[in-house]
Amino acid sequence: MSWYRNTVWFVKGLREYTRSGYESASKHFNPDDVEVNVAGRSFLVTGANSGIGKATAKEIARRGGTVHLVCRNKERAEVAKGEIVTETGNQNIFLHIVDISNPKEIWKFAEKFKNEHKLNVLINNAGCMVNNRELTEDGLEKNFATNTLGTYILTTALLPLLEKEADPRVITVSSGGMLVQKLNISDLQSGNGTFDGTMVYAQNKRQQVVLTEQWAKAHRNIHFSVMHPGWADTPAVRSSMPDFYQKMKNSLRTEAQGADTVVWLAVSSEATKLPSGLFFQDRQPVATHLPLASTYSPPEDEEKLMEMLEEFSQKFKSTSPG
Repeated sequence: MSWYRNTVWFVKGLREYTRSGYESASKHFNPDDVEVNVAGRSFLVTGANSGIGKATAKEIARRGGTVHLVCRNKERAEVAKGEIVTETGNQNIFLHIVDISNPKEIWKFAEKFKNEHKLNVLINNAGCMVNNRELTEDGLEKNFATNTLGTYILTTALLPLLEKEADPRVITVSSGGMLVQKLNISDLQSGNGTFDGTMVYAQNKRQQVVLTEQWAKAHRNIHFSVMHPGWADTPAVRSSMPDFYQKMKNSLRTEAQGADTVVWLAVSSEATKLPSGLFFQDRQPVATHLPLASTYSPPEDEEKLMEMLEEFSQKFKSTSPG
């Protein structure tokens, strides 16, 4: 069945996920949706020093928002911050150096952030695709640690802060690649069988969709969404998927096109008129499963994922300062 899923996904991708797919979809966008002033609202964007994260942060800054950039690399982050301030004239841009693959570091950051700032919108954008199995200093498989556990811990830790504010939102940048994966809770750290970084990444992205759906059920006063940016020309795509990039580079979306739906979900009033927990592409909710693809999982597996991530997260919380 995997060959079928991969083929259908790729054909769908050529039609919808490329630059021409964005140009076609954008004919139906209402420009007024994002022509808003968000001064006084606070946004946190992970992985904000390049690619879709930086493009998102820049667009929010243009609209007057206070933007917290959460980045791993201090030098690149400083450059990105300078660029955003210069281009937008917005001085309310703050930098936090955090490795989203390090759970203890995330807990420590979140505790400090909660004491010093307010937060209206959390944008989980940081991600990685490591093509060979690599463990972090905590013994966690790196893709899982960054894409799934890091997203889980940061969101969970900041929920109390979000709940204090008006119109709180959580947006997670996933991928259409998740359509080729069924949730697999038996091997969260990809220790069994042959390691395929692209498929591990796709599995993590499926997990992010499940997380969003589960959070939406549990936290009714926060609007949760997850989205696919399409196939965009970002540094991450160039480094992690060089063959794909070479084949597709003339058809890829720009970073700003990839970020468009993130920005729409973060600032527009239209986004929150739709139910919480949906998966979006080009400002529209879309299906989380391909037809006939057998990627549905039983509810108990989805609940078990949440339990397992909570166990992981608490283990690291107990050893962190604060």
